[in-house]
Formats: sequence, C-alpha cells, structure tokens
Amino acid sequence: MGRRWRDGRGELVVSGGGGGPSVRVPLEIATSYRARTKGLLGRDFIDGAILLSPANGVHTFRMRMPIDVAYLDRHLRVIAVRTMRPGRLGMPRLRARHVVEAGMGVMGEWGVREGAQVEVVVVEKGS
Repeated sequence: MGRRWRDGRGELVVSGGGGGPSVRVPLEIATSYRARTKGLLGRDFIDGAILLSPANGVHTFRMRMPIDVAYLDRHLRVIAVRTMRPGRLGMPRLRARHVVEAGMGVMGEWGVREGAQVEVVVVEKGS
C-alpha cells in the first residue's frame, strides 16, 4: 500500500518494545522534490526528526552536523539505522521506501532500531 503525505508537520510514533510506552517525536514531513533535496542542509540542529518520502538513500554533503538515518520499508518497519558524518554518501537500501533523519545519537534513545515499527501521524494545519 503506497503512502502519500504532503510537506508539513507531524509526529513520528515509535512503538514501545516489549509492551513499553510509545515515544512521540516532532516530525517534519518532506515529500516534494524541493523539500527532500533541502532536507537538513545548512542546519545546525533539528528538533525531532525529518521524514523524506519517497527515498531509499541520502547524502550528507554540505551538512553541518552528523545525523542518524533510519531506512524504512513500505510498512514503516525500520530495516537499518546508520550514523553519518557530514560529507558522506549513504548507499541506497533496496527495500527502503522512506528515510528518517535526526541528530546523531537520538534514535537509540527513541527506540528506533532495526525491526522497530514506527507510525507517521500528520498534524493538520491550524490544529
């Protein structure tokens, strides 16, 4: 089932492993070519994470900070998590349909790891 989001804001919900509580993270949603191309370029910080969709690979050229990158399949299950320093080219993941980027080290705190299930909740404008 293909997912269709628009550029905007939302929340990344990380299911709690072993019946633990879910974690909710502020999320920027980048689906247009322009928004996906810009991504985190030129930023020193991100509050939460950014979802790039569709995407199966990323690069960190012209980035100012190291980032965590989670590759998601079409069911929003995490298939890999990598930390990338500025100036690197990440190899595309064959089964990846979406990519989530966040500041280095935070994904582990949120429970984003290989096999984790996530959900994207869109925040409607004006709410």
